[in-house]
Amino acid sequence: MPIIRNGQWAENPWTNVADEETVPATGAIIVSLKRFKAERDQLLARHAPLGLRLKSEELAKEVGADAGRFALIVVEMPYFKDGRAFSTARLLRERFGYKGEIRASGHILPDQALFLARCGVNSIEVKPQTRLEPYAEAFKEYTVGYQDPRSSRASAPKLRLRPGVFAHLQAAE
Repeated sequence: MPIIRNGQWAENPWTNVADEETVPATGAIIVSLKRFKAERDQLLARHAPLGLRLKSEELAKEVGADAGRFALIVVEMPYFKDGRAFSTARLLRERFGYKGEIRASGHILPDQALFLARCGVNSIEVKPQTRLEPYAEAFKEYTVGYQDPRSSRASAPKLRLRPGVFAHLQAAE
């Protein structure tokens, strides 16, 4: 599947390996959490990058301390109203200190791309017929956000954008 990173097309060196498929001896692969739990030692013994695919109902805590063992973690969004991928990405970064690539996959609207990036998602897996332009425009729409970012994007100075609203709090600083 094609990959979008920062509003641009990007190479996808990863191969999804279904639970019933044989694991190739070489190459970067992505496996399900179910398969990882069943074949953990064999998968970790491979001398190639290992990725993990999390279904929307599989939580970051199910990966836990193993998060750092993966070069890539894919969080699935089966439909655009399912926001669990946002939470999973943020928890992987904040609670479990995950430093690798997080990829969102599934039904992702261009409007969601920037917000996924602010939660720590590095790339988006899209269908082959997807047009890049709406995603590229989404990354240009906002240059500053209120919440602390998990990406390289700027965050607004704390409580400074609305001085009239937060004046009582600023006076206490």
